[in-house]
Amino acid sequence: MYYYKFRVYYDEVEDFVRDIEILSNDNFENFHKILVSSIGLDGQELASFYVCDSKWNKQKEISLMDMGDDSEKEEPEYEEDDEFSLRSKLPISVMKDSLLKDFIADPHQHLMYEYDFLNPKVFYIELLKVLKEEEGVAYPRCTNKVKELPKTVKPNVLPNPDDGFLEELEEEDDLDDGFTDGIDDLDLSGFDEFKEF
Repeated sequence: MYYYKFRVYYDEVEDFVRDIEILSNDNFENFHKILVSSIGLDGQELASFYVCDSKWNKQKEISLMDMGDDSEKEEPEYEEDDEFSLRSKLPISVMKDSLLKDFIADPHQHLMYEYDFLNPKVFYIELLKVLKEEEGVAYPRCTNKVKELPKTVKPNVLPNPDDGFLEELEEEDDLDDGFTDGIDDLDLSGFDEFKEF
């Protein structure tokens, strides 16, 4: 059995590198998992691999989940040259059903790994070597780790009850009550004159 040694780059962080070793008959889902753990991603977002040519042009997509709809809905029509169409023209496979050896056709195969489509992080992956499996080694594994992703702080969506925010809202509600008192008692009879318009 053989394993692949891949090098992973990330343009947003200078000198960012991960070296990943994974068996040739392993699937892309396990490749995804070792990337998530070695890079330091939370693993809660969707992701896709793209098989690329030597100039990084995408040729095939390997998605974490099958996003297709099995129901017999009619496909929308798209113009051939419609660059804004949401339909991908790439052949799509699913990671758990896709073995690496079936997609590696070049001794320096290029792959792209896109994580989190709302806030995309794109990693460039290049095959360095194909080597014979070493006895006693657990694959997949990360053998080289240089630099970390910058920490992103997620804002709190809900207010913290300890910071007094809820009390301020209650005080504002009390003020609003003073402005709405007696609104039902207003004489609106003069507004009839505008009906002609």
